[in-house]
Parts: sequence; structure tokens; C-alpha cells
Amino acid sequence: MREVFHLSGLVQRYNGLTVLRVDELKIARAAILGLVGPNGSGKSSLLRILALIEPPAEGKVVFDGRPADFDSARDRRRVSLLLQDPYLLQRKVFDNVAYGPQVRGEKERLKERVAGALELVGLEPARFAHRSWRELSGGEAQRVALAARLVLRPEVLLLDEPTASVDAASAVLIKEAALAAVRGWGTTLVIASHDLAWLEEVADETIHLFEGRPVPGGLNNLLLGPWETDEKGRTGLRLADGQVILVPGQRGRAEPAVVDPARISVSLERPAAEPGLNLLQGLVTRLGLSLEGGRVTVTVSVGGLKLTAALDRRQVEALGLLPGREVWLGFAWADMTWLGQEPSPDQGGEVEVEKRAIRP
Repeated sequence: MREVFHLSGLVQRYNGLTVLRVDELKIARAAILGLVGPNGSGKSSLLRILALIEPPAEGKVVFDGRPADFDSARDRRRVSLLLQDPYLLQRKVFDNVAYGPQVRGEKERLKERVAGALELVGLEPARFAHRSWRELSGGEAQRVALAARLVLRPEVLLLDEPTASVDAASAVLIKEAALAAVRGWGTTLVIASHDLAWLEEVADETIHLFEGRPVPGGLNNLLLGPWETDEKGRTGLRLADGQVILVPGQRGRAEPAVVDPARISVSLERPAAEPGLNLLQGLVTRLGLSLEGGRVTVTVSVGGLKLTAALDRRQVEALGLLPGREVWLGFAWADMTWLGQEPSPDQGGEVEVEKRAIRP
């Protein structure tokens, strides 16, 4: 699969503070990559690098098979970034969408191109083309801003929180327009969003970022401490119901860790205790289908925490799992990833995003 981006040894700093560190990231042409993480996790910094707006402090960015040229207007024109807050010119809708092609001297069939872009985002040209920017709702303004990118038919389209301030209908139309660009032109999509349900319907693969680093398995099971050491020298996190999550060695009181949902076992009876194995009893609160991999996510309330396991559908059926069922969760100390540390080779430092079949 041809790569549109290959990032390696990437580090970004602002005022001496490291905000992003990605060991390796490969994005295939026409792939759809989701970026998830709390505010300040590095999503926007990564988007600015992919948009060729700002170079990283360290590392290599290969764009379409050669080193990215952050000073090249030609390269930047191949990538388009839509920010969370739509910026529109104080003009009519038509003029906003037509602005990019006009600046590039692409005036041929301009009316037809603008009309096509507006139709892609669900705005009828006859009704909206001559409407003032002041007369648009928040969702309509975001869709006009997206149309202004789609009219350029970018090779790479970067979306930063595209549904953050829009209504449900606009969110659906934005999704359909973005997917149409992938189908029609082979556009590569990279989307940063807090709307996990929406993103799950769009993305081929999702990368979870925390404090600037990709987190293997995501942030479903984020453990923030406080970690305490008991009289026997064991370090653990005491839950509200008295159960304890034990960890090896000494840890900083507020050092965060995550547990990959795919590494958590679920059983109806208490499993046999083993050294280095955490066993926790809880109540199933939710079942969900993960379109990424087709697994069932089982959310369990454990002593005030929400822990999620990812199971095969047949496992869920065999266990008869339903909300309200009491279960036992098990995960090994070795399956906990401590954030902020250098990842070991088996922690998934390399991420490769390939194009998959586009969902309807």
C-alpha cells in the first residue's frame, strides 16, 4: 500500500516543553485515521505537522515518498486543514467556497465546482450560494467551511473536531461528505475528535494520544492513582469498595497507567489466583460493538471505576453477558502500560494505518 505520510522519531516542542513524541506513524493513501485524546494530548500539534504548517523539532516527515518541504506552497496545497471553529470570509457562501480555486487561478467551471462542493455537504446551491455568512447556523457554517476545502479536492484532508459545535444532522452530513472524498478522489483523512461514536463510524483505525504519546490499546482503562505502598511493601490502587489493583515495584503517587481492553479476561466465577495477576469483581453496565475489529466491548463497574474489556462475540454469547451481570475481570501486571515512559518494542511504538473498506 502506497504511503502518503511516514513519520519517524517525531518530537515537537513549544518553549522547551515536549508536547508530542511519535516513534513511527505510517498512513496509507485513502486511509482514514482517527485521533483521540484529552485536551493537550498532542492531537492539534500532530495535525499542524501533517498540514505542513510547522515542522517538528526533531524527526523525519516523509510526504508522498520524499522528505516533506514545509516551505513549499505546492506541497501545502495538496493538504487541507479544517479547524474546529470555522473561519469564513465576510462574504456570501459562494464567495467563501470559490475563494481557494480563485486564488489558485482555477476559474474554469467554477460555478459547477462550487455547486458540487455545496451539494456534498448537504447545502442546496440554489438556497445557499448567495446567502450571507451572517445568515448561517453553526452547523451550516461548518459545512460551508468543509465545502471550501472539498472544492479543492485535496489529497489529504485534516479535520480538527469537525462535529464539536454542530447538530446531529450536520454531523451526519459532514461524515458523508468526508467519506465521499475518500471514495471519489482517494483523499486521505485524518480526524481529531472527542466524538468517539461518530469517529468509530468513520475511521479505519484510531490512535489514542495521552500527554503527547500514542497509547497502545487506547485510554478506556486509564488508571490515575493515587498509588500507595502498604506495610508489606506492595504498591496498589485502593478502590472505593476495598478491592485493590496491585502493581510491581514502586510508582509515583499520580503516575498514570492504562490496561489494553484486549488483555482483560472476563469470567463468571472467580479464577484461580496467580502471582502478578489482578482479579476484580464488578457489574456489567454496558455492551457495545466496536467496528474496529468487530469485537464487543464490555464495560464493568468496579469499585467506582469503569473498566472495559474487548471480547470476541462468541465469548460474550457463551458467558451470557448482559448489563447487571456480576463478573470477574483479570489482567496481569505485565499488561499495564505506564505512560510517560519510553515504550518497549512490544508496546506498539510503530503504527501503520492502511485503507480499509469504506463503511456505508
